[in-house]
Amino acid sequence: MFDFLEGYDVLGAFWVTVQLTLLSAVGSLVWGTLLAAMRVGPVPLMRGFGAAYVNIVRNIPLTVIILFTSLGLSQTLSVTLGGHNFDQTNFRLSVLGLIAYTAAFVCEALRSGINTVPVGQAEAARAIGLSFTQVLTLVVLPQAFRSVVGPLANVLIALTKNTTVAAAIGVAEAALLMKKMIENEAQLLLISAVFAFGFVCLTLPTGLLLGWVGKKVAVKR
Repeated sequence: MFDFLEGYDVLGAFWVTVQLTLLSAVGSLVWGTLLAAMRVGPVPLMRGFGAAYVNIVRNIPLTVIILFTSLGLSQTLSVTLGGHNFDQTNFRLSVLGLIAYTAAFVCEALRSGINTVPVGQAEAARAIGLSFTQVLTLVVLPQAFRSVVGPLANVLIALTKNTTVAAAIGVAEAALLMKKMIENEAQLLLISAVFAFGFVCLTLPTGLLLGWVGKKVAVKR
């Protein structure tokens, strides 16, 4: 029944998807945290930049961002991010695009968590002489992260599915292989079922695990 899979590296394609997801998740968590710090910071210019970035990027289709990284950065500005060939360059540019897009959603999820921290705790921290950075990193962010594990899990699941957009610039992940198989094989339903199952295997355990973690680390108020 599954003879059509012979000659295709399905596991390799999903491994590329996993790499895209993990690298983009780490990058978007770091950049999203910085954006959230800007949005709640005391400097008006930084607050304005954070708000403008989030509102603009969230309303741009991911496909446009990914195509911009390839056509705008690579082909027009010759930005390769250290890639030595076409595949490496497009993979790294895809990660950059996914980070830029996903960080906006991480920022908003994290900002909602920051808003759940009682104002009195930040005021007490400032009263004993802590700076804004110390208050944010030592008091506010640890509690904020614990309260938004669930929303961040949803962002991670969405990111896993959004990696399929990288196929638009030729990154050899699961969606691109699926497209090639559909073009070459007369097994549309089976091919679709195989790749749907693959993505379920990636996203379902992630949601269940992070949902359990979220309940374990939730701040009791």
